[in-house]
Amino acid sequence: MSSNRKAHSPEPPRAKATAEDVAAYLQVGVETLYKWRYEKKGPAGVRVGKYLRYDWADVEAWWGEQKAAA
Repeated sequence: MSSNRKAHSPEPPRAKATAEDVAAYLQVGVETLYKWRYEKKGPAGVRVGKYLRYDWADVEAWWGEQKAAA
């Protein structure tokens, strides 16, 4: 029995960023990033267990919104 499904090689997922990664990218302290998260001002982050992770696409979209508003 053969399958008619085509071989599929999806792109690997882009690594999720830590709070430290995002803070370094934005050149702010981690505390500032956590404050922005609490105030719902910063890029969207997702809690994964006890860890906070960011999707780089969300960080870059948030940055674009900040530039447009300036």
